[in-house]
Amino acid sequence: MFGQERFATTNALLGARAAEVGTLIVVHRGTAVGSLVENTPESVVAAVASGGDVVEIDVVASTDGEFFAFHDGNEQRLLGTDTDLRACTAREIRAHRYVHSARPGRPAPVAGLLELLAGVPAGTPVNVDRSWAWWESLLPALDTLGMSDRLLLKCAAAATDRIAVLRAHPVKYPFVPICTTPEEAHRYLEDPELNTVGVELLARDAASPFLDHEVLAGLRARGAMVLVNAEVLTTGRDLFAGHDDERAVLCSPEEGWGPLFDLGVDAIQTDWPWLLRDYRAARERVAVGA
Repeated sequence: MFGQERFATTNALLGARAAEVGTLIVVHRGTAVGSLVENTPESVVAAVASGGDVVEIDVVASTDGEFFAFHDGNEQRLLGTDTDLRACTAREIRAHRYVHSARPGRPAPVAGLLELLAGVPAGTPVNVDRSWAWWESLLPALDTLGMSDRLLLKCAAAATDRIAVLRAHPVKYPFVPICTTPEEAHRYLEDPELNTVGVELLARDAASPFLDHEVLAGLRARGAMVLVNAEVLTTGRDLFAGHDDERAVLCSPEEGWGPLFDLGVDAIQTDWPWLLRDYRAARERVAVGA
């Protein structure tokens, strides 16, 4: 079971999925391959079809308070504009189209967040990222969906002002603080006003304490789901000491993802869920054979 006993019912879906498959595959922004675009309803369906157990979706808000599934900073790449969607009205956001996906009969607009979440396949948890700036208004909107057992909310562990908003909210959504030190990772695990279901760990290099088996075992012993990132960002920032998708795909899965499994992490976020699913299955076959 992940998280505190008092939140067992809310966290049951995530725990049951982990018990079924082992290491959870978290799909970064959904699966965007071919004509499909990240952070869209289609990418969510594709992520599940590609072997994902959890789907990560990003959030922006319009200037007039509507929420959309989009990762700010990617406007030029995806929409062909330098306009920051966070500076747009909802009407202006809806007028944009994904440039490499829109075609006659399929206009490919930016998806409304609530509509996207409501359409997520049953039983699939969603890792809601980059939403913390708007929690005062977003959390009540999420309440209307009745999905508290399926929505994981994240923010930096150091963002105490944002976490205070989550702590005060009556619906206790599963919370995953983003942590850079073991102290941050342990800070919220037993907070009675937070349903801290797990921790997202960032490791800049091989000297990070998060590459120590005992550090991770200590977190897991306290009921924390340990999530790490294998996706490679366009900024080049290293998210977990070079154990990443590019190394897995261009060198070998054993080299890129193997150390993460060896550490005993509970969830890996990736852009290549189908390959990670196959590697997970191959490791399971070897373990059974042993």
